[in-house]
Amino acid sequence: MRRIRAYIAAIMMASALSAWAQDEMPSIDPTAYFTNTEGEEEQSTSYSGSAPIVGRFVANPSNDAGWNATYEWRFTLEGEESPYLNRYEQDTEYTFTKAGSHAIVLYATFVQGTDTVSFTEEYWSDMQPIRVTVSESKLEMPNAFSPNGDGINDIYKAKSGWQSLVEFKATIFSRWGQKMFEWTDPNDGWDGTFNGHDAKQGVYYVNVEARGADGRKYHIKRAVNLLRGYTENGNETVDQ
Repeated sequence: MRRIRAYIAAIMMASALSAWAQDEMPSIDPTAYFTNTEGEEEQSTSYSGSAPIVGRFVANPSNDAGWNATYEWRFTLEGEESPYLNRYEQDTEYTFTKAGSHAIVLYATFVQGTDTVSFTEEYWSDMQPIRVTVSESKLEMPNAFSPNGDGINDIYKAKSGWQSLVEFKATIFSRWGQKMFEWTDPNDGWDGTFNGHDAKQGVYYVNVEARGADGRKYHIKRAVNLLRGYTENGNETVDQ
């Protein structure tokens, strides 16, 4: 009976020591933060949007005091076996510009004397990678605008819904070839002025050179009607 009790006590002690050792082992908690269109940072394990997407990746190690740690962030595009990017710092930041689905994992190894704790293939076989999906590019330019100060269509700019543009340049010319305005941010546009004065109502021309995150190139040339005396009143138009 004494032997049985001693055996049970030994098992319980070994179990307790194992649990204690496990609690004291180093661990990681890879976390991602993405900057949204409002410029605010949000945490997510799966994020999708228009390029460029800025991601910040944090290892969040715990119980790592006294351990020598090495880190490797792996960025892989869906459909490919090998990472297109490896980063070896504990925390890293990356701007995604290529369309498609990106998988991000963190390999980490902790060494203390003869002890090694690793988070590699076996760890990620049971864990979902952080995933970033960059949408395909899209760009359209309107053929008219009405800079009359009514707050509707006052700025000539890319149509709403443009997405995943990594390069953009637009130039407005008069019918005689004079450059009136140019801009490099698709969120911006032409307010219908030249040298501080209102440009005359009439036909102008826009030339747009752009490139999408998916590699698509845009070459847009079209006439732009500046309608200074045009307003909207419900479904009716009024010529002032």
